[in-house]
Amino acid sequence: MKRLLISLAAAAAVAVPVGAIAAPGLAQASSMMKAKPNIVKLAASDPQLSTLVSLIKKAHLVGALSRKTKLTVFAPTNAAFKLVPKATLAKLGTDKALLVKVLEYHVVPGLFPAAKVEMLQSAKTLEGQLVHFKVKGGHVFVNNAEVIKANVMASNGIVHIINRVLIPA
Repeated sequence: MKRLLISLAAAAAVAVPVGAIAAPGLAQASSMMKAKPNIVKLAASDPQLSTLVSLIKKAHLVGALSRKTKLTVFAPTNAAFKLVPKATLAKLGTDKALLVKVLEYHVVPGLFPAAKVEMLQSAKTLEGQLVHFKVKGGHVFVNNAEVIKANVMASNGIVHIINRVLIPA
């Protein structure tokens, strides 16, 4: 009888999937964390942000934008970078300090979803200067750039995709 119970217990243990042993909700939490990449990985997964991603890498800001610190990023599209004068782009390509300054001007510490941005007049960027917000004709603008896609959630913040590159004074 004892052997029969041991055999049944062993068979039951083998028949239980490994995932079923985990604490309830652990699999869900894990999949939710995987569902939201950090800001850099999110941007890298969007082909329209490839220029921004290459500049983030060139400026060595991948680590800073991948940390757990909550950030809001106003991310210019590739088309936005094409609107920047070639001389300015060339200078950004050769002057790392200027590149970092411009990129940090697109980042606001904290979480600013579109509903909050719409109610603010301005916010201080990582670069140190203010960006200004306005709502015009039902569209949200940061300085002269229109938010074309809002509230793209990352594990460490929010990305708002914009149609112009923000240049600090």
